Amino acid sequence: MGQGPILYSAIGHVENPFRDIAAPEEIRAEESRVVLDPALTDGLEGLEPGQRIMVIFHFDRSHGYELRQHPRGDRTQPRRGVFALRSPRRPNPIGVTVVDLVAIEGNVLRVRGLDALDGTPVLDIKPA
Repeated sequence: MGQGPILYSAIGHVENPFRDIAAPEEIRAEESRVVLDPALTDGLEGLEPGQRIMVIFHFDRSHGYELRQHPRGDRTQPRRGVFALRSPRRPNPIGVTVVDLVAIEGNVLRVRGLDALDGTPVLDIKPA
């Protein structure tokens, strides 16, 4: 594949009760906190509770990938291409989830609908 490494730095991390792998719908049902580096707080200006935003994050606990996978590891389902799945096992382990912004408390965003685990590095936030 083309060019060499592309480096990003986390702008924050996720906080929620899910330290280990769980069903995505179970994680999305709980409220999560996206804790930004306090130096980046001014970058939240213009975001409003009730808005939908994209949280872009790094699947830091995912290792390796397969181009064809059974959805959610369910072998009763036919294999599909990784780009047709939300699997964390991808060539670039990047996740994107559109969430509901519940509240902004300083450098902390309270969100609902995020399917990232506790401690997951956040790379960016964008309006949906």
